[in-house]
Amino acid sequence: MKWHDFKNELMKDPAFKQAYNDLEPEYQIVRSIIERRIQKGMTQAELARKAGTRQSAIARLESGTYNPSLRFLKKVAKALDAQVKISIKTMPLKEKSLHYKEKCKL
Repeated sequence: MKWHDFKNELMKDPAFKQAYNDLEPEYQIVRSIIERRIQKGMTQAELARKAGTRQSAIARLESGTYNPSLRFLKKVAKALDAQVKISIKTMPLKEKSLHYKEKCKL
């Protein structure tokens, strides 16, 4: 079975779909950093040096297994000649009701 087909099967489960969607902001950040680093032709080591950190910290960040501080993200963004932009948006009504139902179960 191909990954795409497997993912589509998993996404039929509402709990899985919610957990997957909840992680999307983290994955967007990671994707943006990797894409920008590659666009600039930089290795992880070069990015680390420019950001004042170690290559292993960049590798953890890019793997998605690290929960970076805003300060660290700003250093990485600056090293990539970019900036961090954060926004908070109102949840669609459907998501609000899902979160409400989950809280009621507790």
